[in-house]
Amino acid sequence: MATMTKGERADLLSLVKKREKVMKSQATERSAALLAEFDAQSAKIYHFDDDETWAAVFADAQAAVDKANEEIAKRGKERGIPVEFLPGLAFGWHGRGHNAVSERRAELRRAAKSKIEALEKEAVTKIERLSLEAQTNIVAQGLDSESAKAFLEAMPKLEALMPPVEVGEIQSLVEAKRAEQRRVIGHYDYN
Repeated sequence: MATMTKGERADLLSLVKKREKVMKSQATERSAALLAEFDAQSAKIYHFDDDETWAAVFADAQAAVDKANEEIAKRGKERGIPVEFLPGLAFGWHGRGHNAVSERRAELRRAAKSKIEALEKEAVTKIERLSLEAQTNIVAQGLDSESAKAFLEAMPKLEALMPPVEVGEIQSLVEAKRAEQRRVIGHYDYN
């Protein structure tokens, strides 16, 4: 396998860094687009005549309300109630459901924004990790001495810097904190 020249490695390193920068910008742009999509979805109003089934159900319901109002008017006339004072039924279409309430839309938007921010952070971390791996591979190809190769291999991995958390260790920490709180509370005189 032919090794890369020093110039090729420099060009590739520069390109990898530029790609990382552009991909991070794209992640930010994608976050904005996702939030805009969500806003459009949550603000959407569905009209009864957008769908044949809805339109038919709406027409049936309106006919039932009209018929009921005729009966109410008939009975009102029998009772001598003036037309302008007659009670009646009203019927309407709610085209947004719960999203008609601005507080609900705001609540959903906060949740969506939080989720999108988490997705963006995850994407940026992946981009940085891939960039680092590519840069490391490029540099590693140019290493000639065994000491340089050994140095690269000796660099700590994340797992070594952040070992797993053991349940027993956490239980001990919690118990120690509780004991300290009991000790501090015991020093106070409540008389």
